[in-house]
Amino acid sequence: MQAVAPTPSRLALYLDLIRWNRPAGWLLLLWPTLSALWIAGDGWPGWHLLLVFVLGTILMRSAGCCANDVADRDFDRHVKRTAQRPVTRGAISPQEALAVGAVLALAAFVLVLSTNPGAIQLSVLALAVTLAYPYAKRVLAIPQAVLGVAFSFGIPMAFAAALGGTDWGWGAVHAAVPPQAWWLLLGNLFWVLAYDTEYAMVDRDDDLRIGMKTSAITLGRWDVPAVMACYTVYLVSWALLGRSLGLGGWFMAGIGVAAVQAAWHYTLIRDRSREGCFKAFRLNHWVGAAVFAGVAIDLSLR
Repeated sequence: MQAVAPTPSRLALYLDLIRWNRPAGWLLLLWPTLSALWIAGDGWPGWHLLLVFVLGTILMRSAGCCANDVADRDFDRHVKRTAQRPVTRGAISPQEALAVGAVLALAAFVLVLSTNPGAIQLSVLALAVTLAYPYAKRVLAIPQAVLGVAFSFGIPMAFAAALGGTDWGWGAVHAAVPPQAWWLLLGNLFWVLAYDTEYAMVDRDDDLRIGMKTSAITLGRWDVPAVMACYTVYLVSWALLGRSLGLGGWFMAGIGVAAVQAAWHYTLIRDRSREGCFKAFRLNHWVGAAVFAGVAIDLSLR
């Protein structure tokens, strides 16, 4: 008699829904946020802000997974890599997934409420961009640009939380967030374009078949050169901005380590194999970790 596989518990399904066993997603979001928080905090932001941004990052990435899986459930069943996601296979209903996502987003918002008006106002914009991303894949040729904004919005939020006061209004946000923070966001967007194009290269055949729009499809045979160009823009822009903010040799060493990793990723993606592209994406958080290490060490040794 054939054994029947046990039915996963609700908790196991929820953990699968938020990709708990795949932390690369929230690490990609966390490292640039922490880099900005360390710069804004002049080397140490304090335990309160550290906990708010670490926990908030994990919660918001998890909430984003819920919203994304509901929006993409009719597409994901046609993609081998995503066909067994809980919402797609019917193990969790769309309504239940949205309810889980709403609870997680609310928990993240409660954390932000403990900071200041500037960070709170920016968090609302961040949520709006996060919710828009799944639908950008239906209309934009390079929807990864929207994801890039969403995954970079922790940068101005970190500056606002560390440097902002108690006044409400966008004038207060403008005063608390220096121009370099917005340029750091733009530079980080190119890193997101690099690693999410690698991610899209994994699913290119399936996405072409179902009519999904991605940067890998739009760029065509220029995908690999474009990925490397995006890495270059990200690292050069952060190097220049870091220097303008007073960071020195240790920070540049972190940029150098990140550049070596980017060069290695070229060897993984140049033949466009699914395995190589997915490995490059999955290990990309170490690029951000190297940059953050450079920031943290440089500031600590001033």
